[in-house]
Amino acid sequence: MTDTAEPDEERHDDERQDEERQAEQSGQERMRERRRVAFAKAERVLWRPGFRRTIRERLADLQQAAPEVYDLDKPVDQYGNEIVADLEERVATLLGTEAAAFFPTGTMAQQVALRCWAGRTGNRTVALHALAHPEVHERHAFSEVSGLRPVRVTSEPRLPTAAEVRDFDEPFGALMLELPLRDAGFVLPTWEELTEVVEAARERDAVVHFDGARLWECTVHFGRPLQEIAGLADSVYVSFYKSLDGFGGAALAGPRTLVGEAKAWRHRYGGMVFQQFPTALSALAGLERELPRLPDYVRHARVVAAALREGFATAGVPWSRVHPEEPHTHDFQVWLPYDPDVLMEAAVRQAEETGTFLFAGPWDPGAPGVSFTEVSVRSPGLEWTADDVRAAVADFARRLPGA
Repeated sequence: MTDTAEPDEERHDDERQDEERQAEQSGQERMRERRRVAFAKAERVLWRPGFRRTIRERLADLQQAAPEVYDLDKPVDQYGNEIVADLEERVATLLGTEAAAFFPTGTMAQQVALRCWAGRTGNRTVALHALAHPEVHERHAFSEVSGLRPVRVTSEPRLPTAAEVRDFDEPFGALMLELPLRDAGFVLPTWEELTEVVEAARERDAVVHFDGARLWECTVHFGRPLQEIAGLADSVYVSFYKSLDGFGGAALAGPRTLVGEAKAWRHRYGGMVFQQFPTALSALAGLERELPRLPDYVRHARVVAAALREGFATAGVPWSRVHPEEPHTHDFQVWLPYDPDVLMEAAVRQAEETGTFLFAGPWDPGAPGVSFTEVSVRSPGLEWTADDVRAAVADFARRLPGA
């Protein structure tokens, strides 16, 4: 009797677990749909990114912006010429480098850059942060695809220090620095710390590559122009959609010889796309429209962050944290002592009932019973006063358990 009952019990347990998983997935899908609809209908948000809009809206925006940024009577591009080449020249000028190459993705751009540097230095080891994008979000592409060997200089929630770079216990050919370091809270070092880290790498005969997906908005924190910031590195990657709201795409900027070699590898990696003029046009529109406004977003993000801290303190939330306390860019984190699903329900319900979507991004677990979300302040956020933010926080907090 016992021997025959055990398999039945195990089968029932498996079925029960499958049902629970299916119910959980169904609940997550319903919440995603509620969140999508609530965001589309929300009257007040801090950021309304292009990727959350409809195809019709995106095409209409591009059609409006395109004549202002490029001569539409020029021929379309083929395999990286015409508008793509013009965009590359524009980026090189902005960053003060000899040349730049357009890539369909930053993942490809950085693999190619560091592969090229490895050929020059004779060392395929890339020193980086444990939270760097290639380590966390790219399925180990450096090692799996490009034959590179990433080593982690530190896992602390900040950029590596000069001492850590100088004292690292094995040689490396390139040091990669993500500016800002997103998964640590969009944090940046001071200008002095950054220059010291670069000098420490050079002392070890290593090249320095900036993962500058969000480099565009670093000028306020560093108090330096883009050309001076980019000029610290041997090569720089920048994104056209993370800050500039383009359709996609990236650029690798640096010495002309490196960029020339990178274009050859771009072809080998499958990045020689036949036509890319919609993406290139959207990138040019972002450089024209969004780039000049980024400093305003950064400064106002500090106003929003301070009001969030004050709002949570006044609302009596047991514990909260805005990180960094004074944002380094226009993106930062908010941490609260609740599970992600509780916070997401409160955020979506606030949007559904009031038309204000204060925390429109996903909530992720940071520790047991503690979750965080990323807050981004862009053009819509400039309309929010500190009082508006505090009032929205008070309304959000009333929807939390125990309020």
